[in-house]
Amino acid sequence: MALQLVGWPRDRLSLDLLGDVIEGGAEVLAEAGCLLVGGHTIDDAEPKYGFAVTGLVHPDDLITNANAEPGDMLVLTKPIGTGIVATAIKRGEADPAVRDAAVAAMRRLNDAAARAATRVRVRAGTDVTGFGLLGHLGEIVRASGVSAELHVEAVPVLPGVPELIAAGMVPGGTVRNLESVARMVDFGALERRSQILLADAQTSGGLLLAVPAPLHGALLEALSEEGVEAASIGRIVARGFADGPTGRITVH
Repeated sequence: MALQLVGWPRDRLSLDLLGDVIEGGAEVLAEAGCLLVGGHTIDDAEPKYGFAVTGLVHPDDLITNANAEPGDMLVLTKPIGTGIVATAIKRGEADPAVRDAAVAAMRRLNDAAARAATRVRVRAGTDVTGFGLLGHLGEIVRASGVSAELHVEAVPVLPGVPELIAAGMVPGGTVRNLESVARMVDFGALERRSQILLADAQTSGGLLLAVPAPLHGALLEALSEEGVEAASIGRIVARGFADGPTGRITVH
């Protein structure tokens, strides 16, 4: 069930527009089988919209970020770059096709990916949201006491995002993310544009899953059967940097 939370600048944005926002939210809740039971709305200088959601899960189906083990493969179920595109939209610089691709990705629920992950019994996982891909991978390696290797060329990216980064369409949250993960990531010779992409703050990102290598093919097959276009982007390793054995990410 969900509670709807809204902050709306009623003197600057019409209530008809708010109605469209609420209608869109209701459509997604219905798709997710989630009941809207109430909420709260206030007059606010900046538009804000979201939900406080409560649900139940069987203990046997629980996937946490704390059980990844060396040798596990890393699988990502959505392309990244929504923060970059959202910034371009705000500045009136987003091509309609780029905008539509990002909106479609954000609009797509993670229910199908979650079903596949549960069926295959992945070892660990998390969604990729405000801390970016590197930030959420960092949560997995710290919680699991391991390290990770990430293959940048394998990471799926929304169309038009590299060009938008080159044009300076980078949100402040993404820059702060990059600063936050710098101490735990070895970027090697990776250019800053790619570093920014890997740290981009996501809205409604995909699932990042750590699956035992023998089950890697089964997970990709299960995701495909659910209609999810997933990518293998790296692996969990035991070793870290010279100054510490775990909690590190190496980007190739």
